[in-house]
Amino acid sequence: MQHTKLKSSLIATFLFLFLSNLNLKSQGELSSVHGNFQIDAQYYRPDSLINAPTVPEKMLSNAFGNINYTKGKFSAGIRYEAYNNVMQGFDARYKGQGITNRFARYQDDLLDITVGNIYEQFGSGLIFRTYYEPGLLYDNSLDGLRVISNPYKGITLKGLVGKQRSFFTVGPGIVRGFDGEININELFDSALVNVKTKVMIGGSFVSKNQPEANPDFVMPENVGAYGGRINIIRGGFNFFGEYILKENDPSLSNYSNVGGKSYYSYKNGEAIFLSTSYATKGISFLLQAKRIDNMNFRSDRDASLQNLMINYLPATTRQHTYLMAAYSPYATQPAGEVGGMAELQFKLKKGSLLGGKYGTEVTLNGSIANGLKQINVNDSTTASTLYRTDYDQVGQTYYQDFFIEINKKFSKKWKGTFMYLHQFNNINVVFHGTQTGEYKNAISEIGIVDLTYKYKNNSAIRLEMQAMFRDNKDTLNLGSWATAMLEWTPTTNWFVAVLDQYNYGNPIETLKLHYLLVSAGYTKGPHRISLSYGKQRQGIFCVGGVCRVVPASNGLAISITSSF
Repeated sequence: MQHTKLKSSLIATFLFLFLSNLNLKSQGELSSVHGNFQIDAQYYRPDSLINAPTVPEKMLSNAFGNINYTKGKFSAGIRYEAYNNVMQGFDARYKGQGITNRFARYQDDLLDITVGNIYEQFGSGLIFRTYYEPGLLYDNSLDGLRVISNPYKGITLKGLVGKQRSFFTVGPGIVRGFDGEININELFDSALVNVKTKVMIGGSFVSKNQPEANPDFVMPENVGAYGGRINIIRGGFNFFGEYILKENDPSLSNYSNVGGKSYYSYKNGEAIFLSTSYATKGISFLLQAKRIDNMNFRSDRDASLQNLMINYLPATTRQHTYLMAAYSPYATQPAGEVGGMAELQFKLKKGSLLGGKYGTEVTLNGSIANGLKQINVNDSTTASTLYRTDYDQVGQTYYQDFFIEINKKFSKKWKGTFMYLHQFNNINVVFHGTQTGEYKNAISEIGIVDLTYKYKNNSAIRLEMQAMFRDNKDTLNLGSWATAMLEWTPTTNWFVAVLDQYNYGNPIETLKLHYLLVSAGYTKGPHRISLSYGKQRQGIFCVGGVCRVVPASNGLAISITSSF
């Protein structure tokens, strides 16, 4: 009841300020209002051949709108969301509508205070990150209070407390956090004024509190996590490192049932993330490494899927956008993972044999992710699964990806992108959460050609061709695929595209299907409207290592976006 009253009060305050100050200049400060809207809807047709699920409502939709107000040191905003009902591929618990985000914020030289829904990140996110990603329908914002202070030059302090969003309500756990960061160069600017190397260090502490409710196990009501980070920058060189330790946190994510007995893991969690990059004229490289052990950190010990995640585990694999390259994307494994990525980019000079008239850009990238080798530890005092992991031992391979990408401009009218990829994917672990299962490991060889012909200003034709070669005898992985897309942009405002995805390698002859999709759209300024009709294959959609399953569908879809 108090939560509802607070929400109504904030909304009323926002509307009053909005109506009374819109486009009015007062005391030398000009107020402004800005925001954005998005509506996605689809009419679903039954299609048994592609296993498209039956949709009783026939039409489903996702919609949201943000309205933000600023005036001087004050800002406020609200977001309204409506899912009637939520589209296929999203968590059905989002069914409903209402104001899901509202905040008020005041900033001056010393203090930055926010009440309401808060988006914040400590370090790389290993210990704490709240963010909103509408493409995944992911929102773990903290509903509470945040204070940021810069008490002295080079020092930034952050403190926050609240409960996380859980669909159209909040979770049961309370999250508390503190973060401090020191910019060494700014702190000692008089002594380090001529030093080219910049150093920043930081530390974080985050804890959750949730009452114990399990009659069979002793569950910690308070679970803390803490750690530190360092960032060193010199010219084109950048190094970042962070280490986080999480106290024992038995939860649904590390629960197991063996021989009819229930077990939880009381092992501490830890995470380390390292990233090094260097860039200079014509060449750059990136090296990243990550090790994660039992780092599923939620404000509700019984939450599942992507609900109520406190932290964020950065991906150290490339998040591809081409359809075949992203056919089996990798999702970060919070239970345990070690791996990394190396990337080299360089440009072949203009006028050289391989660079040609306009030069050629080349990217080489390789990434790998393995599980951790768990060594059991006997424990006679608690019914829990205890284990240790050693830094010098790794488990089975989860994912491998190597690709070479070439971007080449041939003339003022022609340009192209060419890619070759080799991927290995442990389907049982990554998509089904089991170390053993009925799926074979998927090994894919992928080729991509993307050509654009700009026949006049603001008018172009683009042809995209992709092929993925897999074991065509594997009935569970559906064999090889080929795709082709032709996109026509007659003006900067209009586009028309035809996409065909062909499962020519399916071991079942009757399922060697074409997934044909026709789409068109219109863009004018900040407004965009697009329509599509046809079949969409089942697959995985990922953003930043966080993924959701998209079921097969057949029907008409519309998307409208606008901002002001």
